[in-house]
Amino acid sequence: MDLPAWFEVGTLVVLTLLLIADLLIVTRRPHAPSMREASGWVSFYVGLAVLFGILMWVVGGAQASGEFFAGWLTEYSLSVDNLFVFVIIMSQFRVPRKYQQSVLMFGILLAIVMRGIFILLGALAINQFAWVFYIFGAFLIYTAVKLAQQQVTHEEHEESYDNAFIRKVSKRLRMSNDYDGVKLRTRVDGRKLFTPMLIVFLAIGSADLLFAVDSIPAIFGITQEMFIVFTANVFALMGLRQLYFLLGGLLERLVYLTAGLSVILAFIGVKLVLHALHENNLPFLNGGEPLHVPEVPIWFSLLFIVTTLVVTTTASLLKTRRDLRRVGGAEKVEADLPTGGPHS
Repeated sequence: MDLPAWFEVGTLVVLTLLLIADLLIVTRRPHAPSMREASGWVSFYVGLAVLFGILMWVVGGAQASGEFFAGWLTEYSLSVDNLFVFVIIMSQFRVPRKYQQSVLMFGILLAIVMRGIFILLGALAINQFAWVFYIFGAFLIYTAVKLAQQQVTHEEHEESYDNAFIRKVSKRLRMSNDYDGVKLRTRVDGRKLFTPMLIVFLAIGSADLLFAVDSIPAIFGITQEMFIVFTANVFALMGLRQLYFLLGGLLERLVYLTAGLSVILAFIGVKLVLHALHENNLPFLNGGEPLHVPEVPIWFSLLFIVTTLVVTTTASLLKTRRDLRRVGGAEKVEADLPTGGPHS
């Protein structure tokens, strides 16, 4: 797939300028955006991604556009699921609401850097070793099974975020009890101490690392074009900060999101394995010759992902509404019951 150099360079320049502008907005005026402000920014970034996908169609053709949209939707849905972890981190470390935008912006920039590194390493591995597709496919299927098990046991989102690294750091460093803006160091009674913001940044960073491990094999199952892989990830991450404030408590209503993601990851995992068989060069499998297996076209991948997300979201909202009505009905019945006491 040959995209014009001017298009790739121009896209990277525009995305860089957008990220810089976003960073300046956050650092100059830290605040918790209103629902109207957040929805406006989310609409802007989603519209920008759709516009870019259409422009990709004009410049690179339907195949390139389809791969971008399928990759962007997959990464975006994974990013929404990741917001659960961000909510937990913010809550557990009691980050003041007006500083949460800065924390999220740091997390997004770090995620872009980490995913860029993973994309480069993944592309190099794929170019050198076609059997990497087997590993990526098996990993995605394994992840899908784990997500499905979590959905069944309703343990997909723990109430606290912690890991051994965070625990060790918090025990060994001299920490202040209060935040000092977004500073990592502060002075208390003449002593220099680390602020809790350092632990928050470390928690966000470790979460980003885990997210990158999940997301990069998923999009490589859709396209191996590095430019499309990278831009799909950047467009999925841009606007995530505002989406955090827009969704808020609505995240709890997407009760089947984990199930939907498990279906999508399993589908992409199978697609990767089929592609690996089609490109097979393992000497112990069919003598190192490619196997004649069907490959999933990009239009079907895009249709499958969109359908899964629509069904998942609709089913989640219907279940939430039904549960709320059931709770409301139970409360009404309880209120109508006699209070008890002696009867005459």
